[in-house]
Amino acid sequence: MNNAKEFENKRWRESDQPLVFRHAKAIEMVEKGQKVLDVGCGDGLFLNALAQKEVLASGVDISEEGVKKCGEKGLDASVVDISIENLPFQDGAFDTVIMLDVLEHLYAPEALLQEAARVSKKYIIISVPNFNSLPARLQVLFGNAPENNRPNKGHVYWFNYKILKKMLKNNNMKQITLKTNTFWEQKIVLDKFMKLLAQTWPSMFALSFVFKLEKC
Repeated sequence: MNNAKEFENKRWRESDQPLVFRHAKAIEMVEKGQKVLDVGCGDGLFLNALAQKEVLASGVDISEEGVKKCGEKGLDASVVDISIENLPFQDGAFDTVIMLDVLEHLYAPEALLQEAARVSKKYIIISVPNFNSLPARLQVLFGNAPENNRPNKGHVYWFNYKILKKMLKNNNMKQITLKTNTFWEQKIVLDKFMKLLAQTWPSMFALSFVFKLEKC
């Protein structure tokens, strides 16, 4: 792929995304009746989930293929290259702006964070994978590239808990809620213990982070 647009078009042309942890937790964080912007909406899976919750949702994505799929589902989405363009909305146009696994695909994620804050009245919801979780560290130890660092992911900015918290602080965003997932949490004997570890030591045990933030 020569650029991000081609990479994303190929992805949405060839597959659809499944409903996973980040979508489920973000849905819980959105209030019914809100006006919401989904940045990086892809094929519209999350937009559709928002509509089912009676949320007035719009989306933007770099991929024409993804936006085409949204249109086929009757969803409101438009093509915007968020790596080089400002969001085409007025200040405070939405109650909540959501970016699920988007920031790690950008060379300058803070610019998008600032744009999200501009067009949001109050709330921003983001998710990013943890690039130095315990499984990732073990993969490096044994001479392998961690899953999130592989070329097929399209990731160019590597987040961990410390980097993310610092970025949010620098951009005047206050944490309201943090949800994490972890490995072995589906094991009946280990589930509660692993979830506790992920909340207590997210830099090591969380596989990803979903934050609900408030503009300061």
